Amino acid sequence: MNSIIEQMLSQHVSVTPNDRKNSIKEVVQDIVLCGLARAGFFQKAAFYGGTALRIFYGLDRFSEDLDFSLMSIDHNFKLDEYLPVVEKELNSYGFRFKAETKRKSKESDVLSAFVKGNTKEHILLCYADEQLANTIVGSEMIKVKFEVDTTPPPYAGYERKFRLLPIPYEINLYDMPSLFAGKVHAVICRAWKNRIKGRDLYDYVFYLSHQTPINLKHLNARLVDSDFEDVSLNTSLDEVKSILYRRFEMIDYSQAKNDVLPFIHNPASLDVWSKDFFCAITDSLTSK
Repeated sequence: MNSIIEQMLSQHVSVTPNDRKNSIKEVVQDIVLCGLARAGFFQKAAFYGGTALRIFYGLDRFSEDLDFSLMSIDHNFKLDEYLPVVEKELNSYGFRFKAETKRKSKESDVLSAFVKGNTKEHILLCYADEQLANTIVGSEMIKVKFEVDTTPPPYAGYERKFRLLPIPYEINLYDMPSLFAGKVHAVICRAWKNRIKGRDLYDYVFYLSHQTPINLKHLNARLVDSDFEDVSLNTSLDEVKSILYRRFEMIDYSQAKNDVLPFIHNPASLDVWSKDFFCAITDSLTSK
């Protein structure tokens, strides 16, 4: 196995079979980011979402997808142009992954792509674990999805950060208050069969535990973009808190816990989850 990949894998928890699959995905995510950086992608786009929070700000849960936003609206942006570079970057470290765009049945401002590689092959490549490999269906694939929003809401803040592996590279990403705005928007607006993703709640707690102020103007722009009722660019922090209080009264917390459990290592951190808990911590929400 490539020594750099071995070094990268050693930084991830790999106790269970699921851990090992996720560790490979996390290494693939890093290589994809490196390839995109080398292709000049971050001159136009910024990294955001849960995986950005994990890689650059220490979120302690696994996050599946890579989410990006252009820094200004561009309806002519072509994601396909970057895929050969991403595929070549992965192949240069011994990974046999294909990169391809996802064709959507209807027009969308969000462009999607996947990198995909055979799970059994890469378990053997990365861990030489024949016992685990023999439990995996031959057609099972490791997939990492990445998406680019080509019509981003305005008022996000950005910062540049560096990453050392697989080689040193520089990335452009949302700053913490803007990332938090995106997460609060998800907590308020993201309906998942009329339920909420527990991962959104887990991240919400993470931001508040780090005393992160919210980029209120960017949040309001996102809510307006989603046609959320009675919201404007001038909606106040107290009004946002009221919206969150109402949202927390509607959540099935048992379902939310079950959603996030496969992505975390300490289930006890969810024991206090309830309407009262989330309303109480929301009192400390601040803005910038």
